[in-house]
Amino acid sequence: MPPSRSCTLIGAPVETGAAQPGCLMGPAALRTAGLGRAVTSLNWDLRDAGDLSIPAQRPLAHPNAAIHGLAETCNWIEVLEQAAFDTAGACDLPIFMGGDHSLSAGTVAGIARYAAMQARPLFVLWLDAHPDLHSLDTTTSGNLHGTPVAYVTGQPGCEAYPPLTAPVDPGNLCMMGIRSVDGPEGARIRDQGFAVHDMRALDETGVLAPLRAFLGRVMAANGLLHVSLDVDFLDPAIAPAVGTTVPGGATFREAHLIMEVLGDSGLVTSLDLVELNPFLDERGRTASLMVDLAASLLGRRVLDRPTRSFAA
Repeated sequence: MPPSRSCTLIGAPVETGAAQPGCLMGPAALRTAGLGRAVTSLNWDLRDAGDLSIPAQRPLAHPNAAIHGLAETCNWIEVLEQAAFDTAGACDLPIFMGGDHSLSAGTVAGIARYAAMQARPLFVLWLDAHPDLHSLDTTTSGNLHGTPVAYVTGQPGCEAYPPLTAPVDPGNLCMMGIRSVDGPEGARIRDQGFAVHDMRALDETGVLAPLRAFLGRVMAANGLLHVSLDVDFLDPAIAPAVGTTVPGGATFREAHLIMEVLGDSGLVTSLDLVELNPFLDERGRTASLMVDLAASLLGRRVLDRPTRSFAA
């Protein structure tokens, strides 16, 4: 058995970046579904740091009247950025349990600052139905979970957020599973050179070729690798507990294969599990699937997977 490595769980009950309430229950649902037990069963030393919190905020105005939760999102970015920076240096793999995807504006920013201090580039694998490339100026829904990639890559229009210490190079992002892109996001993808493998591309090539090519770049650059897994990356038929369902997502085996290959690579240094809304789940099946996917990344393989019933 390989030597034990260290993992820290950090809950981020954020839901102000989304339109539908319920994501604040995500960290509790992941714990209830057995994330901690899965970590320790795979010979990882586990520390559960509990849930982060922010105080009540006074509203912040923005020229875009559609935006809501700006003050809360800014405070969450600050808290999560510091927590991610601190934890990256204290364990082998921090896992940030959300919470809506706006939390990644903080986690990625903090990991990027840590990577810069190590003189190593940060790479990000974005597993999501959406590219989350809206700025605060271009979002029409006002839901700030659609802005983290624009923020962490230093795009204009995010100046209302906390100052960014270490922007992520857009060329160091790989997006997989994309199937819902708004006009301004599409323009940024074309202009900035983001690597986007939408579901049609994955249907044509499979998940292995683009994933292995990306991991090869991470290894060649001696980079850190942050993985951000949104529930809506998955097909809603197997993962209904998300407020932004988009049909045609990744299948059970596609998702597990990605996680198993990531685990084999040994390159992943931090992980987000986001957009789990237990209020929309069916007997905890989405929470259980997210735990199983995290376990695949942590080293569980097909022959190790326990039998589980998903009968209604």
